[in-house]
Parts: sequence; structure tokens; C-alpha cells
Amino acid sequence: MKIRLWCVVFAAALALAGGAVHAGQCDGVSFPDHVTVRGQVLALNGLGIRKATFFRIKVYVAALYLARRSSNAAAILSHDESSEIALHFLWHVTTDELRGAWREGFARSAKGELPQLRSRIATLDGWMHGVDSGQTMTFVHVSGQGIEYLLDGVKQGTIPGADFARAFLGIWLGARPPGKALKAGLLGGRCQ
Repeated sequence: MKIRLWCVVFAAALALAGGAVHAGQCDGVSFPDHVTVRGQVLALNGLGIRKATFFRIKVYVAALYLARRSSNAAAILSHDESSEIALHFLWHVTTDELRGAWREGFARSAKGELPQLRSRIATLDGWMHGVDSGQTMTFVHVSGQGIEYLLDGVKQGTIPGADFARAFLGIWLGARPPGKALKAGLLGGRCQ
């Protein structure tokens, strides 16, 4: 009897520990509480869903990781600190749709800076290929180095510049994000 009770307690502890590994879950997609970037631990700041078209199709769940949690978008964008944004896709997106979304996002985020960003945006476009449901794009901002892009954990390349990193993160945290609920979720609000 004592052995059975101990097994039940042990199994319950494992279940609880397994649940603790994932700090955030949104629309069935789980993200870890922390990630490590170049030896620096970043905390999950928030989660949000990107919805598109009139039909509100769920395209991806985004997770934002920061060195210090914050709900202040302007403060996050004004500091050249390491961060990470992961986009876990729920819907197939074509190469042309991805490239169009980047162009639109940068136009909204950094309209006045587009001339100096154009060649680096073209580099990002060159790395874009259609993604399927279940794939994850991860963009790691390494302070002083730029944005590193990984697809399903495989590094595709790095785009230099704090100005590019700020404009890139501004796509989601700037004044004109692809969705207000998405931005609110990334800033620690409810994922919806």
C-alpha cells in the first residue's frame, strides 16, 4: 500500500513538473518559460495569435522573450537588448504571402527608415520559403549583432544592425501592429 501511494505521489510530481516546463500555452501551442540566448536567460513575456483576413484565420501563435518582462512597448523598442520572437505556424503560408507580410510590416513599423533597411529586408525575403502548419520561425535579437533567423531550429542567417532589430520587433510592438490583440498578448496580456 505504501509503495502504491509513493508511486501515485511520484507520478503526480512528475506531471506537475512536466506542466511547469511550459509557462505559456495559447491555442494548444506551448512555449517554455525561459530560453537562453548566448548564455543570457530570457523570460517569456507574452503570447499572441496572428489572425488574418475577414474570416480571422489563425496564422501563427507568437511568443516574445525578453531579458526583463515588460508591458511597455516603447521601452522595449528603445533598448538594444537581446530578445527573441518565435512564430509557431497554425496555417500554411506561401513564400509570396510571407514576403508580402514582411514588406507590409516594415512599411508600418519603419516607414521613414525604409531606404536604409531595404537591402536587409531583401536579404530576409531571400531566406523566406513557404511554411507549413507546425513549423516555427524564430528570430533572435542578439544585442550588438542583429537579428538571427532560424527555421525549425536551423539557422538561416543573421541580419546586422540595431536599427533593423528595432524595426523588426516594431512590426509587432509598434504603433501599427498586425493586430491589437496580438500586440497586447505579447506585452503580457491575454492570448486571444
